[in-house]
Amino acid sequence: MNSINREIVVDAENAVVGRLASKVAKLLLEGYRVYIVNIDKAVITGKRKRVLEDFTRRLWIKSNVNPRRHGPFKPRSPEGIFRRVVRGMLPRRKPRGKSAYKRLRVYRGVPASLSGRDFIVFDDVLYRENPYGSVTLYEIAKSIGWIPIEERVGG
Repeated sequence: MNSINREIVVDAENAVVGRLASKVAKLLLEGYRVYIVNIDKAVITGKRKRVLEDFTRRLWIKSNVNPRRHGPFKPRSPEGIFRRVVRGMLPRRKPRGKSAYKRLRVYRGVPASLSGRDFIVFDDVLYRENPYGSVTLYEIAKSIGWIPIEERVGG
């Protein structure tokens, strides 16, 4: 098995997060190394207010012992949110799922190492207009307190 042929670079721009995550989880379990680019432009469908409320409500769940040490820890970055969605679709406590999860790489934007590669766009995961609208992962992450590294370093 040649590792070059077993690598897939997926463009997540305008893709629905859940649909994309199920495709990616399946590819990971089949043995592919999957790189996701432009994850901050992926969308979650639904009314904006409702989606943002759901994500902020998840942050309220705390441990009674010591929330800083014992979790549960929730991701706030777009990359972390997507990785957590994919993790929920893998058998992560079994060796097969652990090795699959380690083959996943998620990036905001396009890194220099992947800029010359061809991106795969799954047509069946793209967002189609609906009356309720959608919210990008970038907007969700900003609303739950994530600060991009550019803003932290620059100012």
